[in-house]
Amino acid sequence: MSGTFPLAFSVTSGKGGVGKTNISINLAISLARLGKRVVLLDADFGLANVDVLLGLTPKKNILDLLQGASLRDILFPTPYGFSMLPASSGSMLSLSTGQKFELLELVSELEDDLDYLITDTGAGIGDNVRYFNLAAQERLLILTPEPTSLTDAYALIKVLKQAHDVESFKICVNMTPNEKDAKNIFMRLHHACEHFLSGVSLDLAGIIPRDTEVRKAVIRQLPFCIGSPGCEASKALARLAATISEWEVPKHLDGNIKFFWKKLLFREN
Repeated sequence: MSGTFPLAFSVTSGKGGVGKTNISINLAISLARLGKRVVLLDADFGLANVDVLLGLTPKKNILDLLQGASLRDILFPTPYGFSMLPASSGSMLSLSTGQKFELLELVSELEDDLDYLITDTGAGIGDNVRYFNLAAQERLLILTPEPTSLTDAYALIKVLKQAHDVESFKICVNMTPNEKDAKNIFMRLHHACEHFLSGVSLDLAGIIPRDTEVRKAVIRQLPFCIGSPGCEASKALARLAATISEWEVPKHLDGNIKFFWKKLLFREN
C-alpha cells in the first residue's frame, strides 16, 4: 500500500460480545510492529472502552474535539506504537450530521502522517455504526461461531447493502474452536448473502482461535499480543495484520462520504 494514501478501515460487528474492540487494539499493535503509522478511533460512543482495555486514562476525548479542542490535543500516544482518538463512554450516544462531517474533516488533518486509521465502531445497525462503516474504505466484520452472531452480521451487511449500496466486506471469524468451524460459519454467511443479497462480496481475511490468554489479558488490561506474544491468538492477529498490510486503498469512491475523501477524490481526477 502506498504511504501517500492512508487506508481507513472499520472493525465492526452485528452484535456485542464478539471481541471487536480487542481485535481493533491488537491489530493496531500488530500493524505498528510492521512499521505502519496507526491511529485507532474509538467510535463506540455509547460504550467506549478502548482506553479501559488498555489501562490508560486520556484527559481529553472526541467530545472535547467537537467542542473546539485541537486534534493534536486529543490524539493520545499509547506505549504500544500507535495512537488513539478516545471517546467518552455514554457522553454522546449519537452524533448529529454536522458533528459526523466535522469529525471526518478534523481526522483528515492526519492524512499525511498516517498509514492506517482503524475505526472501532459500536455493535449493531444503529446510525453511528452505519455512518462509520460508510466512511471507511474497507470494513472488517467480526463474526463468531454463535448463531446469533451470524444472524446479526447478516443484518448489518443487509442494511449497508440495501440502504447504502455497500457491497464489499472482509470477514474475521473470532473465538473459534478450530479452522473447520470458522470456515463453516463463513460459508453459511457467504451462502446467505449470495442467495438474498446479489452483488455482495465477502472475503475471509482472518481466523482467530479461542484462547484463554485473551481473557487473562482483558483482566490485566494488557493487550494479549503484548502480554502473551506467543499465544495462538497473537499469532493469528499477526497473520491478519500481514494480510491487511497488503490491502490496497480502493481506486474509486462508492458514492458515500469517506475519511480522507478529498485526497481520494484528487487521486481519481
